[in-house]
Amino acid sequence: MNESSPIRTDTARAFQPDPVASPAKTRRFRPLRWMLLLLALLAAGAMAHRWYDGRTQVAGGPGETQGRGGRGGGKRGGMDVPQAVGIAQVVTGDIPVVLQGLGTVTPLATVTVKSQISGYLTEIGFREGQTVKKGDYLAQIDARPYEALLAQYQGQLARDQALLQNSKLDLARFQRLAQQDSISKQNVDTQGALVKQNEGTVASDQALVDQQRLNIAYARIVSPVEGRVGLRQVDQGNYITAASTSIVVVTQLHPISVVFTLPEDDVSRVMRRVRAGAKLVVRAYDRGDAHEIATGTLDTVDNQIDVTTGTVKLRALFENKDEELFPNQFVNAKLTVDTVANAALVPNAAILQGTPGTYVYLMDGDAKVTVRPIKTGETDGTKTVVLSGLQAGDRIVTDGTDRLRDGAPVRITEGVDGQKVTPAEAPAGTEQKRGRRRQQP
Repeated sequence: MNESSPIRTDTARAFQPDPVASPAKTRRFRPLRWMLLLLALLAAGAMAHRWYDGRTQVAGGPGETQGRGGRGGGKRGGMDVPQAVGIAQVVTGDIPVVLQGLGTVTPLATVTVKSQISGYLTEIGFREGQTVKKGDYLAQIDARPYEALLAQYQGQLARDQALLQNSKLDLARFQRLAQQDSISKQNVDTQGALVKQNEGTVASDQALVDQQRLNIAYARIVSPVEGRVGLRQVDQGNYITAASTSIVVVTQLHPISVVFTLPEDDVSRVMRRVRAGAKLVVRAYDRGDAHEIATGTLDTVDNQIDVTTGTVKLRALFENKDEELFPNQFVNAKLTVDTVANAALVPNAAILQGTPGTYVYLMDGDAKVTVRPIKTGETDGTKTVVLSGLQAGDRIVTDGTDRLRDGAPVRITEGVDGQKVTPAEAPAGTEQKRGRRRQQP
């Protein structure tokens, strides 16, 4: 350095560049930072897993805990905790064999009343909704034009009857003269033909008179059947055209019929009973199949099967005095074809379907159940006939079967003589409370 330089030596020593971090030192701190971050994530995941597992135990109950834990987990989840169940006893009794089909209430007679003559409607003789008998007065057509024609035809008839009588007298005279050879045979024959002509005219006049008398009778319209009158379809004062204008509809309500269908596979069973002369009972239920409306008897079976549906039509008759059945009403028809006597009966709620086929849970003592395969027969909707696998007196589970297995421990909540079933809701709630207590710290 030149001695003449104006820069001082102490100032040169004080000026130093900024320190720079060593690369080796920076690399030592980065792994530690990542390890701390990883440990924090693992701790958060463990806490989340523990929280989720506790919620699942409370919501799932003992059955789900058992599935997750295997043998050890099952004990923790409550596999060995007796399941609350309701039971019933197999009883012996009679059960009807019932065939059910969809049906429609069909009147035995529905008549649309029309006038047989043309004319003005002068009077309405019924009240809408009224019950009428056969022959009761319904309406009146103006009969005066027909009465006038009747008088005219009666006059023609009287005139032609007189001509006929006169021609017969002339014929008798001609016949006497012919016997005396005072008149030719041709005159006699001509007079005989005139008599026949007049006889034809009189017969024609008589027919016209009878026709007008009939028209006058048709002017008074009466009910052709017994039944209920509907709403009138024409008002008084309107001109009625013969056989075209409807006045009212009369529907027979009692007796009344129900037409229903059954599958073709049931036809032979029904026909055997019909040929034997049995009076088969048919019960009509409402659309929801919950309320019995009326009881009747089977009247007839159709003579052919509908190939499009594979069903046959049947008709049952009902007295319907209380008019519970109404025309065109939809009903469920239940036909009792037979009765199975002294059969082993179980509630339908006890019968299950699964790998063993049709089975029930049979009580093995008072604290354990076993799977028992069975063979079933007829059913009435609430009870079923057991053909094999059970006998009268056996106790079976009817409620709480969803969590059972072969050999599972159970706790009977209630069952008076095996007939009353009590839901197992209270025990399930108790188990949930236990699960909640297990989550408490």
